[in-house]
Amino acid sequence: MELEKIYTEKTSLTHRKEFAQFFTPQPIANIMSDWLLGNKSLKTVLEPAFGLGIFSRTLLSKLDNLKIKGFDIDETIFSKAKAYFKSQKNVSLKLEDYMFNDWKNKYDGIICNPPYLKFHDYDNKQILQEVENNLKFKFNGFTNLYTLFLLKSIFQLKKDGRAAYIIPSEFLNSDYGKLVKEYLLKTKTLRHLFIIDFKENVFDNAMTTASILLLANDKNNSEINISTIDSKSDLQLIDTYIKSYPKGRGEFTFKLNDLDPNIKWRKYYQLQNSINYKNLVPFSTYAKVVRGIATGANDYFTFKKSKAKEFSIPKGNLKPCICKAKDVKGNFFTESDYKNLVKNNELVYLFDGKNSTNKNVLAYIEKGVKDKINEKYLTKCRKPWYSLENRPPAPIWVSVFNRDGVKFIRNEANISNLTTFHCVYPTNSNLFSKVTDDFLFAYLLTDVAKEIFSDNRREYGNGLKKFEPNDLNKSKILDLSTLSESQVDRILALYTEYKKSKDEKFISKIDEILRTEFANAKSHTHLQFAPANTTPKIAKEYAFANATN
Repeated sequence: MELEKIYTEKTSLTHRKEFAQFFTPQPIANIMSDWLLGNKSLKTVLEPAFGLGIFSRTLLSKLDNLKIKGFDIDETIFSKAKAYFKSQKNVSLKLEDYMFNDWKNKYDGIICNPPYLKFHDYDNKQILQEVENNLKFKFNGFTNLYTLFLLKSIFQLKKDGRAAYIIPSEFLNSDYGKLVKEYLLKTKTLRHLFIIDFKENVFDNAMTTASILLLANDKNNSEINISTIDSKSDLQLIDTYIKSYPKGRGEFTFKLNDLDPNIKWRKYYQLQNSINYKNLVPFSTYAKVVRGIATGANDYFTFKKSKAKEFSIPKGNLKPCICKAKDVKGNFFTESDYKNLVKNNELVYLFDGKNSTNKNVLAYIEKGVKDKINEKYLTKCRKPWYSLENRPPAPIWVSVFNRDGVKFIRNEANISNLTTFHCVYPTNSNLFSKVTDDFLFAYLLTDVAKEIFSDNRREYGNGLKKFEPNDLNKSKILDLSTLSESQVDRILALYTEYKKSKDEKFISKIDEILRTEFANAKSHTHLQFAPANTTPKIAKEYAFANATN
């Protein structure tokens, strides 16, 4: 890793982020290389995202007559790699985009840590079209680039060839990942999926969880193994599996037909909290979640009192809005809280210049054009570019990111919100419904609600969790309509007490009522209310002890 260390010290983080350069730790490179070397016919190797060639260096240290081809698009890192490998005649390096080249060649081994770039950070349309034309398979337009690298590499595997990829595990539990998983099942190439637990960051400065995929184009294709890796010491489990292949088993083993590509695969390797409860319905039964307002240029569109004064923007062209998560401290955001933010000169307005004839507003719009705000990714799609998305203030907000469970906020100030929160719009919000806004919100404050939502979370490094709107819409919720009127009245009374006192004991009492009413008798064990990271159903020690060395 000396090469990587020197490069990291001499190259700015901005440059490395632009090309998504996060280097694979040596212990992981060793294990992934060993998977390829398990193919006794290994002669040709492809490293699609070459970087400084840590995989190739590792492979050549163990088998020096391999013929290796590598691709990279960054001239800076390419020149370093070229210099290092100049004496290696069997290593061919190309300063070309892997996704548009080399489709006709097949390899005995492919090994890769691909770039992690979201769909709006690369030429999504052209690359997606290239992949779909070659694979004859349609993918989601939001597909992350790292999965497209993986899919192309699967296509380029020779018979009995092997591939090892280390990629974020995000695709396992995201909407765009459905078609990726479907392709993995269709090609029958996935042998073992190792999920590296979110408690450790595999890559410095990259807030993602990671997974290692071991793939093979051989006949041992009837099962897929999935295992979780909780610590660095667990990496030896991968080594054990590789040495015992194809007889070894994982922590969980599935027939291909057992795996459904249309659901989050978390349920295959983590306990689901929702099984502890009965009478569950989709959250969309009671509310719809949509993301907050996206401006595409917050520095331009957000205002504080002093900025409004500087540009003489009338109040009628400034929409009250919560712009930063830090400005919301508790579970209730009141009009008084908002006035305090205004008084303290915080960002609390959104510029809304649509249909205005005010000369100062027009001047500010002109400034936006001069600063090329109108040419940004989102603004250029809007007509006019300075108009705002149509989002009425939501009575409830929900945090996008969290570490200690999803957080809901009652928006009593009735103001708008940026994407730092999602909007929650109750669907039964009328006086005659048993599930009023306050009653729904009382439920959302409980640990029961957090546990059930947790089944649909996304995980990033260092315990950071994220919910997209559809993660919440597709989550389960207790069917609150089955509660008796006296139970509803009791819960609302406790909620009122909590609102007055902010004493958590009142929420705990609501929690207790719900657990008693909705507990699923079939799972009535000491694990009934276990958190999502509870010990897996099958102990690793048992699963891997059965592997044949």
